[in-house]
Amino acid sequence: MDLFKIFGKKQEKSKNVAKERLKLVLVHDRSDLSPQLLEMMKTDIIRVITEYADIDEEGLDIKVTRMKKDGDITPVSALVANIPITKIKDNK
Repeated sequence: MDLFKIFGKKQEKSKNVAKERLKLVLVHDRSDLSPQLLEMMKTDIIRVITEYADIDEEGLDIKVTRMKKDGDITPVSALVANIPITKIKDNK
């Protein structure tokens, strides 16, 4: 019986991963932002941030999402970046 529980958890996890990927694809389509443009933006953001800090590129997460602005009903596209900083550089 425990064997079925293990398979059920993996199946649920892959379901959630697939759901999140689909959401990401839909947001990209609605924002008219090509994957190439997003990759160029990501590269530029990394380049600028690394001038001031060392970052963990493995933990880097930059994505486009939909969110509502304060006082507005219509959702807008937003670039969300989670950039783990390992060390601030001394730029003296």
